[in-house]
Amino acid sequence: MLSSPSWIDIRSRVSKGLHYRYTAYLLFLILMMYKLIMLDHQLHIANMKLDRADYVIAVGSLLLISFWTLWLPARGRLASLTLLNLLWTGILYADLIYYRYFDDFITVPVLMQAGQVGSLGDSIRSLIHGVDLFFFIDWVVIVPFTAVMVFRKRRSASETYGFPGEFRRHRRKRVLGRLAAGALVFILGMVMTFVPIKKASDTWAVGLFEGNWWNITLYNVTGLIGFHGYDLYRYGRDHLIGQPKLAEEEVNQVKAWFDAKHGKASGTGALFGKYKGSNVIMIQTEAFMNVVIGQSVGGQEITPNFNRLMKDSMYFSNFYHQTGQGRTSDADFVTHSSLLPLPTGSVFTRYADREYDTLPEILKEQGYAANVFHAYDSSFWNRTTMYREMNYDRFYSKKDYEMNDVLGWSLSDKAFFAQSLDRMKGIKQPFYSFLITLTSHHPYYVPKDARKLDTGEFEGTMFGDYLQSIHYVDEAFGQFAEQMKEQGLWDNTILLIYGDHDNSIKEISDYEKFLGRDLNALDMEQIMNQVPLLIRLPDGGNAGVYPEAAGMMNVTPSILHLLGVSEAPYYWIGGHLFDDKPRLIPLRSGAFSEENVFYLPSETAGLEGGTCYDLTTRQPTDIQACRDGYDETRKQLQISDQVITYDLLKLFKAQGKGETE
Repeated sequence: MLSSPSWIDIRSRVSKGLHYRYTAYLLFLILMMYKLIMLDHQLHIANMKLDRADYVIAVGSLLLISFWTLWLPARGRLASLTLLNLLWTGILYADLIYYRYFDDFITVPVLMQAGQVGSLGDSIRSLIHGVDLFFFIDWVVIVPFTAVMVFRKRRSASETYGFPGEFRRHRRKRVLGRLAAGALVFILGMVMTFVPIKKASDTWAVGLFEGNWWNITLYNVTGLIGFHGYDLYRYGRDHLIGQPKLAEEEVNQVKAWFDAKHGKASGTGALFGKYKGSNVIMIQTEAFMNVVIGQSVGGQEITPNFNRLMKDSMYFSNFYHQTGQGRTSDADFVTHSSLLPLPTGSVFTRYADREYDTLPEILKEQGYAANVFHAYDSSFWNRTTMYREMNYDRFYSKKDYEMNDVLGWSLSDKAFFAQSLDRMKGIKQPFYSFLITLTSHHPYYVPKDARKLDTGEFEGTMFGDYLQSIHYVDEAFGQFAEQMKEQGLWDNTILLIYGDHDNSIKEISDYEKFLGRDLNALDMEQIMNQVPLLIRLPDGGNAGVYPEAAGMMNVTPSILHLLGVSEAPYYWIGGHLFDDKPRLIPLRSGAFSEENVFYLPSETAGLEGGTCYDLTTRQPTDIQACRDGYDETRKQLQISDQVITYDLLKLFKAQGKGETE
């Protein structure tokens, strides 16, 4: 008769299975894959589902974070795998809780800003769901079992070997075996992780790691473990590694440039302080280009309401958007900080923790309420973090709106404007409100019942769809103006409307057909870089068309000039728009526009590699006519990059504070 196995026998068999046959390692991979899959299902991200590549990357990432445990002895391996399970389960669940509130994942900058995580407050209980227990249910067995196996009394291994030196030879063999196994797993993890990611970044996700436009998109490519790995790399690259302090001589040169600019600043002029105490409402309009202003198609005006607003507003007909890879976020940043975009990536995602002289923060110091309105995910472009740094009182995002009229990416602009103005009823005046639209976002979908234009030969094309979407947004402008009047805001509010960037439709034939004339390289460069800027003053004063070159970097200084706030204390690249001084408007590409010339660079380095255009004849002219503008453009781009990258404003202000004490 066979006797039942004793507890010692069972423990011995389990121990051998876990320690010597790598069962513990396989169990770790299975459990963590289960948790990663469960996390993805709990996120409920639209249009993102795990595919074969995602599973391969997930397994590869798990191999990369755990391969080193195979180099350890049996007990050390089991303990390390359990600790990895505890650590990464905690990270996964923290990400899930954070995502349920902020629609984003935890990043290093977030961890450095305890206030953002702490803002969850008492609502954290509502973010915990019963199903979340399945993230931790394995701990009930694994943790006590690991404790028993690790802390049990161990028999001396040398006692099992009868010949001298046999134990040492066997131990050497086991160590080499562990090293080989760990190395092979590491190589396999590298291949499984980086090959699919490289394939994605070379095809459908081109530019993702340069632009870093959305953490959710990064997650969609890299998986959660890969996302956190890249986030650590990104933070180290931008803040720790490869970012030496700027040489003192260069710091002094930047400071001298700003000091010289401050010396030229003037608070005089008929408009300085004329509208002190007025509310300010600024609308950043998606893909709103200058080329459509005043134009018609099929006998219908494309922007009739905007055209009417122009009659009692200041309209800047040569206004440049000055954005880079950050697109919409760059428009937001340049407009509010009067600095320039980075050569790669977005300031919002890369340097949200730097110090800037931004419009909402300055207006808050003047006693204004400052709020931002955007009916989309709050995490997109890292807005939640950036807007907190800009000192807005509140960010009204998608979760604050009733989604009663969805069009395109989110709430229709008509509903967005109406609900935003309703929100403003409860905000103490004077206030600053910044609104970001979405309806005219690529690919410019407008339902049939909302299509009011006869686009003729453009019907069924993306360009035709773009015209329809802009016409719809223009109708929203008309309704917005009427609601402002009904709420008593029309006569005590400075209203600004501008476009954020181009429409990404770059076929010259579309614009030639639309405008009815041939276009050259200068025409196309201006078409793709010019957006409208309209400033309506409370009394409708100073209305007219202003053809001088202007850019987003001029907006904040201009608003504050109207309110009587001098630009002298602030570190801006741009100046206000209400004087007769000639202006140079640099673009991130190295192109620039000034009073008489426009410079268009090429891939060939240096001034001579580009083309200098005479803006009167609109034909190429002597390259030397662009020499001064070329040098100043490079200087301004460099200074802006240095201010952002090396956080120079914090240094300058600390120095200024020390001098006054």
